[in-house]
Amino acid sequence: MNSCTNVRTALKGVTGFCLLLLFIFMFFSQTLCALDPPKPRPKVGKIVLKHADKVQFDQFKNPGVQIFTGNVAFNHNGLLLYCDSADFYQEENSFKAFGRVRMLQGDTLSLRGDFLFYDGNTQIAQVRRNVVLRHRKMVLYTDSLNYDRVYNLGYFFEGGKLVDDENILTSDWGQYDTSTREALFNYNVNLVGKDYTLSGDTLYYDTRTRLSHMLGPSTIENGDSRIRTENGYFNSETRKVKLLDRSVVVDHTHKIVGDTIDYDKEKGEARASGHVMLIDEVNKNILTSDYCYYNDGTGYAIAYDNAQIKNYSEPDTLYMHADTFKVFTYNLHTDSAYRIAHAYARVRSYRTDVQSVSDSMTYNTSEHKMSLYGNPIIWNEDRQILGEEIFAFFNDSTIDSIHVVNQALMAERLDSVHYNQVAGREMNFYFEEGRLKENRVTGNVLVNYFAYDDDSLMIGMNHTETSLLRLFMANRELSKIWTRESKGTFYPLPFVTDREAYLSNFAWFDYMRPTSPADIFNWVPKAAGTELKRTERRAVPFQSLKGNKR
Repeated sequence: MNSCTNVRTALKGVTGFCLLLLFIFMFFSQTLCALDPPKPRPKVGKIVLKHADKVQFDQFKNPGVQIFTGNVAFNHNGLLLYCDSADFYQEENSFKAFGRVRMLQGDTLSLRGDFLFYDGNTQIAQVRRNVVLRHRKMVLYTDSLNYDRVYNLGYFFEGGKLVDDENILTSDWGQYDTSTREALFNYNVNLVGKDYTLSGDTLYYDTRTRLSHMLGPSTIENGDSRIRTENGYFNSETRKVKLLDRSVVVDHTHKIVGDTIDYDKEKGEARASGHVMLIDEVNKNILTSDYCYYNDGTGYAIAYDNAQIKNYSEPDTLYMHADTFKVFTYNLHTDSAYRIAHAYARVRSYRTDVQSVSDSMTYNTSEHKMSLYGNPIIWNEDRQILGEEIFAFFNDSTIDSIHVVNQALMAERLDSVHYNQVAGREMNFYFEEGRLKENRVTGNVLVNYFAYDDDSLMIGMNHTETSLLRLFMANRELSKIWTRESKGTFYPLPFVTDREAYLSNFAWFDYMRPTSPADIFNWVPKAAGTELKRTERRAVPFQSLKGNKR
């Protein structure tokens, strides 16, 4: 019993091993069969002489060679070959043709040249000097061409020119497939159309669709636009371009860089994605984002996803970030062109001398004006300025003035607990070389200002209430106060409690302040309950002329 059991076990093991070998054999057999084998050379017949005016044969002088002259014609598998004279090698099934060589295949393909060697076994024709290959509406000119009838492939290697009804394509080396009507050109490639020139290293060109695939350093020049790419597609019929791998489009005064760019020259539209840069060299600003649309005809642009504008028209670059930017251009393509950028939401900006946050913002490059809306705040040095609407103006190098409308508050930090404060309905700040020179406040003005003695020691706080106030600064210190019909109180420092030290609308938002160009991407909202409540504007009184008589 034990021996029988061992035999069965052994047989099961052998059977399992055989099944495993069979499975492996079937797997590799299917895998090998799935691979596309090279296209086999078809069985060929003999080259047949159709006509010759004269035949010569010298077994001793030229053994194995028949010499045909005068209107020589051959036929091989439907291919007609004509020439002035030929050396025919019957055993090798090949011949050499001289003078006015012509090959005709059907009614779509013809090949001409001064010299031809044709191998009937491989069906490869080698044509030299003044070669012209015609296929449908396409003509290929070269001095050295090999044409493979099996693969329907002609290739040249000493310079060639492909011409269709719209374009001229030249290069040092290339090939043309008569079955797909596609061409591959390499080295010193040039594609010339009616109003554009394409040059590069490698180009795939479809003569049916006019679609080109550029590989390697390539450029397209069309009027005042220029494209640089190392991987892109260009349709010479529609003038549409799809660019990959950090390509560049330069049109008029703008430059667009992106991982992917779709560009329509006819419409002047560009859509770019992936680390996009839209560069305006005239107004000296750069718009960056992960997606951007730009219309060169209107100067309109929209950008979102990590969107940022850098304005370097002034020595101190201004950096702005928002969820979305829209740019409108006026007086396009003139010396007086300017742009207005709209930003929303979660807007943050940074310059060395001024920083800001707001819900939305506009920036006018002509007026150098930045307008902030929705809980806006501006910081300058140790000052914080806020209100319902803030308008900041810049000159060539620094901030020039700030205008605050409704619920205006300016707070200046002196130390961790003491702040100079000015509140009113409206404020105007005027700067000189980036330093505050004057502050004008109108409407329900409240002031808390700390006083110092001659030794620069803080001694107390002045509280003032008025309807109009002007503060003049010198060397960053208060030098003069002008007010109208004011009332106030001076509190010695020991008697300045929190109740007297802070105005009712005081708030310090230093935690929201952008600290660097990179920090503009870090949005920090206002703490709950500190948002401004919008002032209700008075409505225009309703008037009616009903019942009025002249």
